Amino acid sequence: MLLLSLPGWWAAHAVAQEMTPPVVAGAGGLQLQSVPALQDFSLGPNQGVAIFTKSDSAQGHVDQDVTLEGAAQMRHYRSVVKADHIHYDEDSDVVRATGSVRLTDNGNRFIGPQASLHLDAGDGFMLTPSYHIGATNGGGKAKRIDIADQTQIKVTDGTYSGCSCQKDPAWYFRAKEMDFDTDRGVGTAYNGVLFFQHVPILASPYLTFPLTSARRSGLLPPTFGQSSTSGFEFMQPYYFNIAPNRDLTFAPRILTKRGIQWNTEFRYLEPTYAGKFHIEYLNNDHLTGTNRYLYSLQHNQTLPFGVRAFVNYTRVSDSTYPQDFGANNFQYGVTSQYTQQAGLSWGIGGWSFMTQVLDYQTLAPNAPPYDIKPEFQATYNKYDWHGFDINVVNDYTNFRMPTPSASQPDGQRIYSKATVSYPFLTPGYYAIPKVIFNATSYQISNLASGVPNNINRTVPTLSFDTGLDFERNLHWFGLNLIQTLEPRLFYVYTPYRNQDAIPLFDTSAANFNMAEIFSENSFVGNDRISDANRITVGVTSRFINADTGAELARFVIAQRYNFRPSRVTLLPGGEPDDSTMSDVVVGASTQLPYNWQFTSDLQYSPNTRQVNQTDVGLTWRPGGRRVFNAYYHYLPVSPLLNNTEVDQIQLSAQWPLTRRIGLAGSVTYAPNTHNVVDALAGFEYDADCWAFRIAFQRYTTSLNTSNTGVFAQLELKGLSKTGTSVTRAFQQAIPGYAPQTPTPIPSRFTNYE
Repeated sequence: MLLLSLPGWWAAHAVAQEMTPPVVAGAGGLQLQSVPALQDFSLGPNQGVAIFTKSDSAQGHVDQDVTLEGAAQMRHYRSVVKADHIHYDEDSDVVRATGSVRLTDNGNRFIGPQASLHLDAGDGFMLTPSYHIGATNGGGKAKRIDIADQTQIKVTDGTYSGCSCQKDPAWYFRAKEMDFDTDRGVGTAYNGVLFFQHVPILASPYLTFPLTSARRSGLLPPTFGQSSTSGFEFMQPYYFNIAPNRDLTFAPRILTKRGIQWNTEFRYLEPTYAGKFHIEYLNNDHLTGTNRYLYSLQHNQTLPFGVRAFVNYTRVSDSTYPQDFGANNFQYGVTSQYTQQAGLSWGIGGWSFMTQVLDYQTLAPNAPPYDIKPEFQATYNKYDWHGFDINVVNDYTNFRMPTPSASQPDGQRIYSKATVSYPFLTPGYYAIPKVIFNATSYQISNLASGVPNNINRTVPTLSFDTGLDFERNLHWFGLNLIQTLEPRLFYVYTPYRNQDAIPLFDTSAANFNMAEIFSENSFVGNDRISDANRITVGVTSRFINADTGAELARFVIAQRYNFRPSRVTLLPGGEPDDSTMSDVVVGASTQLPYNWQFTSDLQYSPNTRQVNQTDVGLTWRPGGRRVFNAYYHYLPVSPLLNNTEVDQIQLSAQWPLTRRIGLAGSVTYAPNTHNVVDALAGFEYDADCWAFRIAFQRYTTSLNTSNTGVFAQLELKGLSKTGTSVTRAFQQAIPGYAPQTPTPIPSRFTNYE
């Protein structure tokens, strides 16, 4: 924004935040300087401003009064009065206007047949006006309006709507009395009725509503729907704006088959700590006869001396809670495991320290993992120490199983892992030799007699990572491109150590992918270190826009060659990897014309000539809140799904049909079982003053059961903010989903009179 000052003129209503003069006279004449923002100009004590008038004719007495006739105008500070007839009495400082009166005061506009206003005090009244509140871009009609201190507006026997379309608003209040506090941004209606499409939907003796986009206490849009497990559902949230850094949302949820569920979420933000507490409680579920609940606490805090504390605790009443109540709870969703975690962390120099306690609530029929009670970890990092990068991790963990046994014993583990590397990095090539030394000690209990409970293990690892970077210039399809060719070799050697007697506390086989094929260990965790004498060969080629630097395409292929079979297995007696070469991993990512994007990851076995894993994705984003996604996932055996095959097609899209009407949906289909795993279909209608969203959902709760539901939401714009249920469902199911951008409230300077 630019401010221009010319001789004889002064901008009395706004001043720049920065005190730099907007216009500077130099040798070359006037030079404009930009001003970042405007702020209101306030009068000081005993400071006055001139009164400006305009009319077809004027008459009066000096220092007494003035009468304006015909297209009359009077301007004073933040007030502008226009009318057929205006009379100003200087002694009483009262302006009386009649005939097509238009009063603009502090950004608000009032139109009526007659009005009276004290200019300096900024208070007055108008009869039978229509009015417009600048802070909300809304307004209405009234029998009488009174103005006090330019910030307090009282409406008697009138209507109000936050809709910008004032002639026939979709929703409005009708009340005996309404007060508008434009300073606080709050409106209050007494003995009011809320109408939607001229149909009364809510009556209340006392109701408050926001006048700005700032957080205010009040009702949020309700959510209602139908679920196969809970019947008809209705949830009405109420938001409490306790303080600028604290709020609470209370949301009773009526479920006709189960009862009333009470939902509460409290959020807080302080200089040294922040977090939120969420609780859901259903007393005496009509279907189960039990009390059902979920509670969650997330807390982070900075303590003295730079110590940080954290808590992440979630627990449910029973194993079927997420299946029965997860459809309308997209924050916690349907899951089989909840975490109860608390700990401290601290860092100084290259050292970082962490201690934690970690429990899991695992829902039946899933097997529980080990709890950690407690863990202490100290990590040291030093980079470019005389060319060396050094990393040392020291960790003590006490593992506890809820029901220990000889196959899953309790135990304590101490391990130290030191890594030293010496990177050689140049623009054309790199080489990174690395040495890793693992030392681990176990103290195991609950073992069968005759089995040693003390186990020590030391394992060294040598690796060497090197690659080259080649580039060439291309000109394809009218584009200046840079193509790279980046061959890479990765060698790793780890001697064999028999680890069959070591329990699996936190270790599993790593997924075979592009990240694992260039790693030293084929296991995730510290209870297994794979022996290796192998080399991985890969090559990457990228296509880069030479003018913008944007990467348009990337292609990667890699394969591992074993000089010696690997003998370490995850479970004792497991089949070792005796193959001389691994599967080929191929990846591609391209930015296609017309806003298409393609990604793929493929794992191919040369021995069996079969594809062992596939992930293919296609995305189209033509703009205008339009997105289409298509994904295909194939995995012969998934440990996460009881070692069953994963064969799924996922389609999702958001597509506006018109400026107001839009569709959204997703579906996951399993061709191998001919089943729909998950499905969501939604409809959106977004008008100027209101919005309606509805979602039909089906989701799998177990291998043999599913739940269906329909949920809808009505939003009255300018009265309350959007809720979380239906919109969040669209965001989680459709990658790239974008809600409607709210219409910005114009500045009060936009329609300045």
